[in-house]
Amino acid sequence: MVRVSKELMQKAATLVSDFLVCPLSKQPLRYCQESNSLISDAIAVSFPIKNGIPCLVPRDGKILNEEDASKPDNDTNL
Repeated sequence: MVRVSKELMQKAATLVSDFLVCPLSKQPLRYCQESNSLISDAIAVSFPIKNGIPCLVPRDGKILNEEDASKPDNDTNL
């Protein structure tokens, strides 16, 4: 098994988030470094990234409260 640094995984998640869309709203996702997840701002849902793989199954999504959803400046765009 290949071990990949956390920094490399974060960069990959950021790049992948440019291509992935929310499975529910079909709107773009943004990467949140703080929670290591992809967030759909359109419906305020966070999808986890497990072992470098985004889990975009709707049941894996976590509904965000207003405070979490209003923090778009935590993303890291390259």
